[in-house]
Amino acid sequence: MAVKGKSRNFAEKLTEHQLDIVIETMNETENKQQGLQIELTPETAQGEYANFAIITHSSSDFVLDFARVLPGVPKAQVKSRVILAPEHAKRLLGALQENIMRYERAYGTIKIPQQEARTIAPFNVTKGEA
Repeated sequence: MAVKGKSRNFAEKLTEHQLDIVIETMNETENKQQGLQIELTPETAQGEYANFAIITHSSSDFVLDFARVLPGVPKAQVKSRVILAPEHAKRLLGALQENIMRYERAYGTIKIPQQEARTIAPFNVTKGEA
């Protein structure tokens, strides 16, 4: 993003990280000027903890189901479902990738323990049967 007018000399003196913050602040200001307002009710602000996600898609939508798997509970209950257009799903992917990169720069690499190979279907079928 190009920095305009009087801000140019100021921006040239900033580090890359500081410039990112200035640009983000400028973008937030532009969004406020355009009238973009987001409402976050207290109930929604509480959020839902999920440690399991199932993602499916059709030609027109991506469906993200978020669930909570607890030890000793045989059935995971879906706590939230988000349905996205393919374009928005791709934007979400990009936003997640960028935020994970920022997180890892600040706090270190996120380590994922080795996982057992899983099938796509909910059944652990090793050979096809009719």
